[in-house]
Amino acid sequence: MTLENAAPFFAWDVSSYLALFLITAFMIVSLDHLFFNKTDDSPHSTPNKTGFSKFVYFVMFLRFNKNEKYLNRPKMVQWSAEFFPVLLLVFVLRGFIVEPFRIPSNSMMPTLLTGDFILVSKFNYGISVPILNKKLIEFDKPERGDVIVFRYPNYEKNDKYQGADFIKRIVGVPGDEIIYHADQLRVNGVKIAYEDFKDYQGVESGTGMTGFKHQRELLGSNPHDILLEPNQASRGVKATVPAGHFFVMGDNRARSSDSRFWGFVPESYVIGKAFGIWMHYDDSLKFERIGGFD
Repeated sequence: MTLENAAPFFAWDVSSYLALFLITAFMIVSLDHLFFNKTDDSPHSTPNKTGFSKFVYFVMFLRFNKNEKYLNRPKMVQWSAEFFPVLLLVFVLRGFIVEPFRIPSNSMMPTLLTGDFILVSKFNYGISVPILNKKLIEFDKPERGDVIVFRYPNYEKNDKYQGADFIKRIVGVPGDEIIYHADQLRVNGVKIAYEDFKDYQGVESGTGMTGFKHQRELLGSNPHDILLEPNQASRGVKATVPAGHFFVMGDNRARSSDSRFWGFVPESYVIGKAFGIWMHYDDSLKFERIGGFD
């Protein structure tokens, strides 16, 4: 399944609600200024600015100078003006720089565990319009081995997954022929090599994976650890990745819903590249989880 069959990217999430508040607050304070003209022109206010600089300052802080107060205005105007700068900063950080996500399942074990709170770079691959995710400037293309967060394309139009964000690892880029059979990956006819480790010892929500085969998949310049069920192979697939899409898989191959089951990830649905863990909480806090990962 490809982009033309996917559900719309837009869905109500934190960024959407932040944008709605910012627009509403901007309108409330703008109308208050327009109809009640409460700009503070006291001698203690900031010096006069040009029309453009006044506009920019107002867009950022909902006031024309530093000393402008809203104490005599309705609570709605006060709250809009006070919360606007902070939430605007949060929106810019989440929309353009870095966004936090929480790992909800075991599909990326052993790399990421249930309860890991991760950071996702929004600018590794370029600069996109928040909420719509429309690319403005492109820097790099996602590569094999990258761990990406993306809006689930929801080809089956399941209401449960509308607007859901998934995290998986790219194993195929546009034009690649992917064969996954008997837990052996081949990319463009090349058999990927593996290193074996001791059987995996799961913790917390991942205790059910204790005894799984723990291997290192040597995929190009991005080798990474994977888990395999010891008694049966996970689902296989043979596919050629179309232009503008990626083939993704979870590192926990037998416990991952990924491109083997529902199809390709449209490039325009990629939100960013995961690069670090900033907190872990499942059954307990685990500070040793904090840091980067492959």
